Amino acid sequence: MSEGDTMDTRIDTIVVGGGAAGLGMGKRLQDRGIRFVILDERPRIGDTWRERYRSLKLFTPRSLAELPGLRLDMGYFDFPTGTQYGDYLQRYVEHFALPVRLGTRVASLTRAEGCFRLETAAGEVFLADHVVVAVGQHRRPVTPDFAKEVGHGIRQLHSVAYAGPGDLAAGPVLVVGAGNSGTDVALEAARAGHTVTLAGRHPGQVPPDIDTPLGNLLSRIFIRKLQRTTVDTPKGRAMRDQVRGHGVNLVRNKLKDLERAGITRVPRITGTDAAGRPVASDGTVVDCTTIVWCTGSVPDFGWIRIDGVFDASGRPDEYRGLARNVPDLAFLGLAFQYSIASSTLMGMGVDADYIVQRLFAAASSEPVLSRAVAS
Repeated sequence: MSEGDTMDTRIDTIVVGGGAAGLGMGKRLQDRGIRFVILDERPRIGDTWRERYRSLKLFTPRSLAELPGLRLDMGYFDFPTGTQYGDYLQRYVEHFALPVRLGTRVASLTRAEGCFRLETAAGEVFLADHVVVAVGQHRRPVTPDFAKEVGHGIRQLHSVAYAGPGDLAAGPVLVVGAGNSGTDVALEAARAGHTVTLAGRHPGQVPPDIDTPLGNLLSRIFIRKLQRTTVDTPKGRAMRDQVRGHGVNLVRNKLKDLERAGITRVPRITGTDAAGRPVASDGTVVDCTTIVWCTGSVPDFGWIRIDGVFDASGRPDEYRGLARNVPDLAFLGLAFQYSIASSTLMGMGVDADYIVQRLFAAASSEPVLSRAVAS
């Protein structure tokens, strides 16, 4: 080997993404004695949760938000904040000594000589027999095309980047998207003293107050129902087609909360007027100094460069997370990957178990210590 050459790192399994899905997968691999490494682009575990808006509070009950083997340190009826959950994920890695490489962004995934080849943004190369992609659903913000026509005097930001009321310009605020994130942002802006307009159809709401013990227990019954609504049933397939691209029911916030906060509701925003002000479908022109787009986000799979991975719609062509046309490649945390709960903390564990069982059906179940790749 000549001076300046480097040797590629060969490992059995690489998990791309160090969020809850990736760490839960890592623990399952560790338990089966599989040599693996988790690659994550962020400098610290849990930052995907810490960097979301500061008032975020999960609506997944504590026991269903926990990863295998480690309890969330809070009461049975409590719900963690985003920061608390990020800290829990960091503690999870430390507790189980999971092999994680931080600050490592995968720039490309290809096939080469019978294995997978992953090249990082820094030029490091990993070779793997199995790859699990667990990069999360919320990678690329989605905004309408007419957003570029909004007047320059109006501040625009997406909920993916929104941290709190300090991001808002003085004056009235328009929140576009009336789902859980949109109502969270609208209520927070109203509490901060802004006049708020919320645009979008009402997605329906879960009746019980989940922050009461009774509501918490009822929500668990509802969640179990979601977990049983799978793509293996006609009802599940119909629901998958219905919910893709649409928000889920409001879980914590209710219409009465919006009314009490004095929030004005209008239909969806469809364009702008000549002055660059947003216009709703009923013709209402909204005067505002800030627009917060709570219009969804999608995964970023542009770095995967293997033929046959994606279907005609651009989604991974998979069944229960296993790529149909590319053996030993799997996805975890996709929307409706198996059940309506698949992309949530309460649903991805079932999918992870299935993937591990299928990828490593012949592997020994005797636990051995995973060897971490030096960071």
